[in-house]
Amino acid sequence: MSIKTLEYLPGISSDDCRRLRTQGIGQTNRLLHAATLETDRDRLSRRTGISAVRLLEFARQCAMLEISSMEPHLAQLHRLGYTGLKQMKSADPATLHAALIEVVGLNRAPSRSQVEYWISQARYQDCLEEPGQLTASQTPS
Repeated sequence: MSIKTLEYLPGISSDDCRRLRTQGIGQTNRLLHAATLETDRDRLSRRTGISAVRLLEFARQCAMLEISSMEPHLAQLHRLGYTGLKQMKSADPATLHAALIEVVGLNRAPSRSQVEYWISQARYQDCLEEPGQLTASQTPS
């Protein structure tokens, strides 16, 4: 797990950071906690003026930071279309590993076991509620 200040997130503005800090959110782990559920993102959006869609994108980035040893490879993963844990958890380890080797070369690529670990952790840690997703308590009987 990597706790970073908000400025670490790609695409976040200094104004976004200031608005989130007024709500007591100064680190990526706190933002992830505050933006996990759609209703929480809507509430935070009303309080900060940052759109719920933008908050979801920031939360996805924060969730990726929670997986150990993934941080140095986040830019490459994003380039390959893995922008959140939803994509990571459905990835095929061999395919993802091969794609990373192609992007960064064999010497700079993570090991196959590291990629397998990331995917297993994504399956375990994926807690973000996507827009329109029903939670267990909202599921019709």
